[in-house]
Amino acid sequence: MEFKKLEELIELSRNRSNRKLIVAAAEDQQVLIAVKTAAENQLVDPVFVGNSQEIERLCTDIGYSISPGDIIHEPDPVTCCSIAVEMARNGEAEILMKGMVSTAHLLKAVLDKEQGLRKREVLSHFALLQVPAYRRLIGVTDAAMNILPDLKEKVCIIQNAVEVYHRLGHSNPKVAALAPVEIVNPKIGSTVDAAALQEMNRNNQLTGCTVDGPLALDIAVSTEAAEHKGITGCVAGSADILLTPDLNSGNILYKSLVFLSGGTAAAVIMGAGVPIVLTSRADSEKSKYMSIALAAAMDG
Repeated sequence: MEFKKLEELIELSRNRSNRKLIVAAAEDQQVLIAVKTAAENQLVDPVFVGNSQEIERLCTDIGYSISPGDIIHEPDPVTCCSIAVEMARNGEAEILMKGMVSTAHLLKAVLDKEQGLRKREVLSHFALLQVPAYRRLIGVTDAAMNILPDLKEKVCIIQNAVEVYHRLGHSNPKVAALAPVEIVNPKIGSTVDAAALQEMNRNNQLTGCTVDGPLALDIAVSTEAAEHKGITGCVAGSADILLTPDLNSGNILYKSLVFLSGGTAAAVIMGAGVPIVLTSRADSEKSKYMSIALAAAMDG
């Protein structure tokens, strides 16, 4: 299944049963606007944990009518995270979303060894981007979580990203392990790791996808560039997922596609028991909404 526009996620979400979404420390107007849109489009059934008076006030301000029964009153943001994570762990919510609380507090609750939601050893950020100059959606990972992942961590990051594609109905996404050049250079660590990931994929140690690397960005996304440089393989020019070498390159690529190329992103944190919608203040309203749609579109 190949997606060309983020709006296709909305239609896919509607074909699923409504997902139960829980928002930790929900007294955040921008988050509530995104949740309102998602609920009105029948993508999610939300539950809000936080200061009930403030949540109700903000909902009134944005014209969002919610039932008092949809709010769990808890004024302490840290405790809100624990409650939301516990509900997700118990199967009472299928999507977790961050509200007016620090990312560190939410992730601490998610990663708690006894009461948390950790599924894989590594959590990672995955973004599905619609960029005007590109013919279809492209995935980028990891732009927000892992600073300098080693080979083992990169395997987990790929697995997290591939899970998104599988749950959207794409059985074998193409992963480009990015580097500056296509030849392994011992002095460029990204090329060494990329080659190792490709070999693991060929040896069925990393399955459910096709991995190629090292590949420069132009080779990964441009058939013309690949042909010009004589680079062959099914991933060259048609990558579904761009695996960046580290947080620096991932964050720069992600923000370049959004702020310089007019792209829109839908992003989730993967590797936990449920998708986590963890948006930034700088994200557009559409991006926040599409992030919810992406989480809701995943087949449970």
